[in-house]
Amino acid sequence: MNLTDTFRFAFRSLTAHRLRTLLSASGIAVGIAAVILLTAIGDGVQRFVLSEFTQFGTNIVNINPGKIHTHGGSLGAIGSARLLTIEDAMALKQSRYAQYTNANVVGNAEIRAQGRSRRVTAYGQGPDFAKAFNMQVEIGQFLPHDDPRNPRAYVVLGAKVRTELFGAINPLGALLQIGGSRFRVIGVMASKGQVLGFDLDDTVFMPTTRALEVFNRQGVMEINFSYFSDAPIQAVVDDIQRILVARHGRVDFTITPQKQMLSTLSTVLNVLKFAVAALGGISLLVGAVGMVTLMHIAVSERVSEIGLLTALGATRARIRIIFLLESTALSTVGGLIGLIVGASIAGLLKLLISGLPVNIPWDYVLGALCVSILIGLAAGVIPAMRAANLNSVDALRTE
Repeated sequence: MNLTDTFRFAFRSLTAHRLRTLLSASGIAVGIAAVILLTAIGDGVQRFVLSEFTQFGTNIVNINPGKIHTHGGSLGAIGSARLLTIEDAMALKQSRYAQYTNANVVGNAEIRAQGRSRRVTAYGQGPDFAKAFNMQVEIGQFLPHDDPRNPRAYVVLGAKVRTELFGAINPLGALLQIGGSRFRVIGVMASKGQVLGFDLDDTVFMPTTRALEVFNRQGVMEINFSYFSDAPIQAVVDDIQRILVARHGRVDFTITPQKQMLSTLSTVLNVLKFAVAALGGISLLVGAVGMVTLMHIAVSERVSEIGLLTALGATRARIRIIFLLESTALSTVGGLIGLIVGASIAGLLKLLISGLPVNIPWDYVLGALCVSILIGLAAGVIPAMRAANLNSVDALRTE
């Protein structure tokens, strides 16, 4: 029996027992399809979340008041921590790495215009906010470069606020009342939609100093420092700390590079994707157990056949190869079927549910396919050895 005969014999054995072949292959196929679907959704969620964060740029460092690291000392020292101010943001412009700096404050306010009113999220921002965060203006302009300590009472509307208050009317030059202050509309932002649950179209933007007056705050909530993309991040952080320590006298602020946040978030999402892949792997393991069981049954059913092959001169090694070929072929066919079915369902979900983030990670898919082939080899080893060790005389007597 040469190699060609061995392959032909293994193939005929599979086609002669169609039900057993179908059951064995289907167990692996279901496992592979589960891995593909779960990892496709997991990878899609990861890409969606990261794209939501990175659409505003990645070369940004956020500075917040207060220090997150705890040291010994009286709790009363917390109340004496110095707030971040507009002057701090102005001082940070002296950094050689500074591209844009922006001091911001956020609050909820009632706005009124054209006899209509609504409550919206109001942002106090600097003139460089739109450039630092890749925000586009649809009509008019963004906040001008006034003196940050005494800016003019201008406001820029989000796309939804413009529609709700002014309809089809051009709002440029109209007066808008925010709290107890009046502002003149100078621009409307391009629609941005929902970003991680925040509707950036249902907002208004005004100068930071004016927002501090509206919200009766003494300090800003955050300073955004945009640096040049070729600047080393650690040097940027050190320079920011040097400037602020010179002003504050101590480190009473927290510096958080956006790349650090993205790295942490990416790690968490990778763990999530691996976890869902492991869940799919459980289905693959169940399919492997089923294949081992069916291969053992196949050996029991074909004892006389094995005895005849041995009597005709087939070696034990050749018999082992036959059963290993059968189990490997079953797992490979099942893996390919699962690949086709899983990829098809994932593609169909992406078409039917537009908001569902689905992306097939082909490295996981190829890994699962390789695992299915290894499962076939592993599942066939013990049955193959059992078949090869059968005594030909005893095997023929079972007929």
